[in-house]
Amino acid sequence: MEWLNYHHLRYFYVVAKEGSLARAAAKLHVSQPSISEQTRELETALGEKLFRREGRNNKLTDAGQVVFQYAEEIFTLGGELMNAVKQRPGLRTLRFNVGVVDSFPKLVTNEILKPVFAMPQAVHVVCREGKMEDLLAQLAAHRLDLVLSDEPAPSSTNFKVFNHVLGVSSVTFCAEAKLATKLKRDFPKSLNDAPALLPADNTALRRSLEAWFRVHDVKPTVVAEFDDLALMKVMAAEGRGFIAVPTVALKEAVSRYQFRSLGQATSCRVQFHAITAERRIIHPAVQLIAKAA
Repeated sequence: MEWLNYHHLRYFYVVAKEGSLARAAAKLHVSQPSISEQTRELETALGEKLFRREGRNNKLTDAGQVVFQYAEEIFTLGGELMNAVKQRPGLRTLRFNVGVVDSFPKLVTNEILKPVFAMPQAVHVVCREGKMEDLLAQLAAHRLDLVLSDEPAPSSTNFKVFNHVLGVSSVTFCAEAKLATKLKRDFPKSLNDAPALLPADNTALRRSLEAWFRVHDVKPTVVAEFDDLALMKVMAAEGRGFIAVPTVALKEAVSRYQFRSLGQATSCRVQFHAITAERRIIHPAVQLIAKAA
């Protein structure tokens, strides 16, 4: 396999940018003969002439133009690599791949990601929703930078991952205005036999709600169960039943869906976790999320 000498490529790149050996030598603090020799060695390795003389200046040949474009990309990426490792903002858009477990409240996801969109550096966020196991596999393969979940990664997972607690929130019950007016009176007893829209029974929030219902001797009528919590809120906005939302996202839920609060369940708690593939967080967007949380 042939290997490219990046030292020679660097000398060529600076000569091409500066337009002459003299200016390149001054910038690199080396002699002109040294630059000329290493540029010729690059031409020999590539089997192409990269410069042609025009007066006192070096102009790129067609092959030189192609090599220059690649060199610019290579050295730009090299600079970004150093910035990323040393945690300095780069010139390019920062790509941030986030996995969101399908049971994780979307309004909470929005709140968690808000600081990322306010970063001074341009950010390109890619959100992927799915099951915990599938997202952890993508995290382990470094196709994701972070997984947001309402419970920690199971200890039985085959992948080495690390859990970071972002926070804990109580739960607030709410409903469409007409239904809320009816259910707010005599809360929480008013929830007995009341139409309920609940998360799927395999979720942390559902388990926490069921425990709270038992403690308060409340038995609502379950109208529907949802893996998609965004769809659950759409249904609730049409008055089909009451729902439970993390109190941290209540303001957004009221604003977006015009819900009204029935009452808060302070002992019903939901946790939010950031799961990463490394113990020490390096990605600047993940660092910001952990700090803001």
